[in-house]
Amino acid sequence: MTKNLTVGNPALLIFSFAVPLLAGNLFQQFYNMADTFIVGNTLGMDALAAVGCTGSINFLILGFMMGFTQGASIVTSQRFGGADSAGVRRSFAASAFLGVFTTIGLMGVSITSARPLLVLLRTDPKILEAAYSYIVVIYWGMPAMLLFNLCSNMMRAVGDSVTPLIFLVIACIINIILDYTFIRGFHTGVEGAAYATVIAQTVAGLLCIPVISRKLPVLRLAKEDWKLNRKELWEHFRVAMPMGFQMSIIAIGVVSVTFALNGLGIVAVAAFTAGQKIDMVAGMPLSSFGAAMTTFTAQNYGAQKIGRIRQGVVQCCLMSCAFSIGMGLLFFFAGGHFAGIFLKEEIEAVRLAHLYLKITGCFYILLGCLFIFRQSLQGLGDSLVPTIAGVVELVMRTFAAIILTRYFGFIGLCFASPLAFFGACVPLTIAIVLTLKRLMRKPSRPRV
Repeated sequence: MTKNLTVGNPALLIFSFAVPLLAGNLFQQFYNMADTFIVGNTLGMDALAAVGCTGSINFLILGFMMGFTQGASIVTSQRFGGADSAGVRRSFAASAFLGVFTTIGLMGVSITSARPLLVLLRTDPKILEAAYSYIVVIYWGMPAMLLFNLCSNMMRAVGDSVTPLIFLVIACIINIILDYTFIRGFHTGVEGAAYATVIAQTVAGLLCIPVISRKLPVLRLAKEDWKLNRKELWEHFRVAMPMGFQMSIIAIGVVSVTFALNGLGIVAVAAFTAGQKIDMVAGMPLSSFGAAMTTFTAQNYGAQKIGRIRQGVVQCCLMSCAFSIGMGLLFFFAGGHFAGIFLKEEIEAVRLAHLYLKITGCFYILLGCLFIFRQSLQGLGDSLVPTIAGVVELVMRTFAAIILTRYFGFIGLCFASPLAFFGACVPLTIAIVLTLKRLMRKPSRPRV
């Protein structure tokens, strides 16, 4: 069902919209969590490190696709808020058209560059082949990721955050079953975990099609909706491309961290991998608040309700800060127990993973503000400042990877994310304050 976010209590609307997003994000991470748990406990620490070392280049490519489809859906959401049903359908068609061509290009680049990138990142020769076999299967599965991400973002653009959650739950169950089947039953190694992920995403994407056709008429495409012109495509491209680019900029910073991490040894790689998996799950509520703000802001901008946007930003920040404090305390006192789930009796790896969680958890408030401010600006059609913030993140992560790791080792690398949070928050905070003040003084027409 569609949901209009331009009427009602902003805090309640944002929270109710974010809860399904949170559950969906958690299940999305369970894809990776299931791989990590099953690989680590079935195939050993070397296999876990092989999967973990692909995370940065995986994010570099697939993050672009995720950002691109989310950016295109902002146009859809603004048109939905402005009660332009025909425009919503044309937006869906334009996003699908651009998404297909983008995916074809990404597949060609990523598959051919996978091995050279792994070598460039100083991947340990012991795990190089396993890492390559895993990441190539994931890259071949990009069309499945496009289908599901595009359909999910379109449903969320018109206020439906529940249906994508249902399909993610189904996909998660399939993924876990196939992980055990391929790895333990067919002895396919880490490559089997990749096959399980791709198949699960394919099922989730295919399930979206009949639901959109039958239950979301505002997204039901007819032949005339595909008659797109250059102006229509450009409106989507100029928002979608910067958002995809932003994700890739962030990913390049993560690649620099991986480069430094691989020089610290397999124990450090395994510890960092386990810590990141836990950190990613813990950060999902903050990410979900940000994603909810994209739709909330875009719909209200389309309806020209600027005061509601400002109210929503403030209330969402308060909810995010409360969660951040609680999670930071939990990681400080109990992070080692979470790390032990993945690393079993690897005492040194558990210690390092707990160190990572303690340091990162102390800066969750900044991460929450980063998500809210960045995605609120994106909902307003501002792609410049979030891109600048992404560049600052890149600089900060690279600084930690190159300089701090050289002098402080693993603990220096643990400060890569906190520094990135802080650096990105500076331009985003300034921009959101000035933008809302300007719009409150003189509301403008939607820019996209």
